[in-house]
Amino acid sequence: MKRIIPAALLALAAASSVASAQDNEKSIAVKGGIQLKGWMGVVDAKEAKAGLTVDSAKFWGMGKDMHATTGPAITYWNPGMKGTGDYTVKATFSEREYMGLNNHPHPYGIVMGGNDMGTENASYLYCAAYGNGNFIVRGFGPAPFQLNGPRGGTHPAVNKAEAKGKPVTQEIALQVKGDKVSCLINGQEVASYPKSDVVGAGKLKGTDGVVGFRMGHNTDAHIAGFAVTKTP
Repeated sequence: MKRIIPAALLALAAASSVASAQDNEKSIAVKGGIQLKGWMGVVDAKEAKAGLTVDSAKFWGMGKDMHATTGPAITYWNPGMKGTGDYTVKATFSEREYMGLNNHPHPYGIVMGGNDMGTENASYLYCAAYGNGNFIVRGFGPAPFQLNGPRGGTHPAVNKAEAKGKPVTQEIALQVKGDKVSCLINGQEVASYPKSDVVGAGKLKGTDGVVGFRMGHNTDAHIAGFAVTKTP
């Protein structure tokens, strides 16, 4: 008797295969390192085990803006830039060539609440967008934790590139206001959480902390308008 496999199971298997292929994509090192005074960075543990470092990516200034090209998945921060109380940290990320360095979408976004950065006890939260309309909200506490699932979610506010090699731009912000922590993309709230979901054992030490950027591996983006302001 011929076995009939339900379409839902076939779709799940296909998605799992794609996810596995994406997770196994090799990070291609680039030269340059950190070229902005006062900035620091750290690559993910998996990247470090593969022998990659912050010098395997390039982060530099372009006038009043910045640009990052990776290499390994990496987090950048400036110890002199912190958010406290109710605040918003934001920047505009422009992918000049969508998936120009990879064969599937990779994320880039904003970091907040950083404490003990550069140590094995580092904790921080980030919200990152993909050029296909997807976004993720994750953190380290110090082990990785997820707030909107292992593959994130979609939202109409997240811009989509027309095709591979085409430009796409996202304005990304993380905001603390009262008991709420929110991610805003292109001016719209795409996710929000009570502080109890963000702060605690295995998560953030607090929402106060350094701010910066999170770049997926094999990603290239121009970064403009980086700022920390008090939330109205």
